[in-house]
Amino acid sequence: MRLLDRSRTAISSILATSLVLCVTQASAQNPPGRAQGERPAPAPAGAAPAPAGAAQAPAGAAPAPAGAAPAAAAPAGAAPAAPGAATAAPAAPGATPGAPDPGTPPAGDAAAEAFVEPDPNVVTRDDLQGLVTDLENFKFQWQRERDLHTALSTRSLLVGGVIQARIGWTEQPVNTATSNDRKVTFDTGAATLTFNGILYKDYEEGRNLTYSVRFGASPQQASNNSFLNLLDAQLAYSVLPTLAPEDWVLQVTLGQQLLPFGLEVPASEELKPVITNAQFTTKLGLNRRDLGLIVRGDVLPQVDYGYNYRAPLFAYAIGIINGSGPNTPDDNSEKDIIGRLAFTVPSDYNSLLRQITLGGSAYIGWQNTFLKDEKKTLSGKGVKRRFGGDVYYNHYPIGVTYEFIYGQDDVTLGTTAEDPRKTRQTSLSHVATFFYNWGEQFLRGYRNQGRYDDWWPKTYQPFLRVDLFDPSTEVQENRVDVYTLGFNVFFAETTKFQLNINRRDDRTSTEGAKHEVLTQLQGAF
Repeated sequence: MRLLDRSRTAISSILATSLVLCVTQASAQNPPGRAQGERPAPAPAGAAPAPAGAAQAPAGAAPAPAGAAPAAAAPAGAAPAAPGAATAAPAAPGATPGAPDPGTPPAGDAAAEAFVEPDPNVVTRDDLQGLVTDLENFKFQWQRERDLHTALSTRSLLVGGVIQARIGWTEQPVNTATSNDRKVTFDTGAATLTFNGILYKDYEEGRNLTYSVRFGASPQQASNNSFLNLLDAQLAYSVLPTLAPEDWVLQVTLGQQLLPFGLEVPASEELKPVITNAQFTTKLGLNRRDLGLIVRGDVLPQVDYGYNYRAPLFAYAIGIINGSGPNTPDDNSEKDIIGRLAFTVPSDYNSLLRQITLGGSAYIGWQNTFLKDEKKTLSGKGVKRRFGGDVYYNHYPIGVTYEFIYGQDDVTLGTTAEDPRKTRQTSLSHVATFFYNWGEQFLRGYRNQGRYDDWWPKTYQPFLRVDLFDPSTEVQENRVDVYTLGFNVFFAETTKFQLNINRRDDRTSTEGAKHEVLTQLQGAF
């Protein structure tokens, strides 16, 4: 939208400037009082100046030769010759009377000297009128195309989204209430639609007020229905200036949003390297969006303009949320607190220590507890705590990430209010990912190359992930281990192909370890 308006303004300015230059050139070439192609006749050498009070010769008339007798008076009743008119030359032998040769200059030495052919580079009035007409036609056509083929909004708007098409195979047949011996299935991993924009733009200091709305559907996580749910709905205001990369960042976000906990939880769908999420994100309820107020920022950034690199020494986030999940009001009288602090090792861009980040996260909250009876009777509330540490190292072409999560949850194991058997369960999770890249997609110099087609550099990324989750350390042999061998191909600007081979070992299952293969094509727009 803004690009069309700016292009229209720029083209109009160029045409208007061209019109002014043409008019100026025409005025310089043809001063007032002189006809097109006419130039003043020079006075003969040695000619005496006209006496005072003498009548001026008509414009364009040839001067009389020195010593010539005065011209005879015109006969009575004869019409005077037009100013600057040349005397007709005698017709050439064989020529049609009254049809002068257009390439022959007017007869007479003085008239021939005064005649000049029109300069083809001089702008005429007809040329100016044609330019004005073309400009009006262009303005009409531009406005028509904009009205017919451009979506309009009150404020700036950027529309985007993600589509994930997936094929899955499992070694052991899946049997549920609605499926029988299923091994291979096609499904949609996720489909999201995003609207981003600026509500207030501060041109002086960059203290902008932005908005973000995201809708999404994940059919394989629902029953037989697929609904487009509200994922993100937030307003963010930059408290500090944001025009220079050296500026510190302080942003306040209000609304429904991702939680700033660890590495994988705040990553959106299009940025996750593995097809399936880490186990702790879903089993500990951290992957859910929540409603609240979160302050994010960083301090002491290190900037390298040559490589377009910015790494703050400290990045932080702290907020207060409902703790009851997305699109849901708070279900108890307590508010949950979440926070994160990350430290990046200061180093040069070419140093091996570049992009080593150590982070820590904490979640302190409360949750309702329910009895184990058929009605799931509410029995009170208990603690919900999450603590995590993470290490991130991404120095092209290698990368390593590691997350450690420790959780505490109060639950009731009883079936009656008189004997709720309230207890505290402790969970533990380890997630490590090792990957290697080769290709040019993540090198800015290659991405900036101009090509005639929709060219984009390609990158290939094999990786290995180890995901261990123990839902209750008090119970023996209930850990679930998932090992993933994967391969990602980034073959377009916003498109990638993913292949995951999983080995899932559930200690509580009598069937033992099972294998599955997932392939996914993800495209963003």
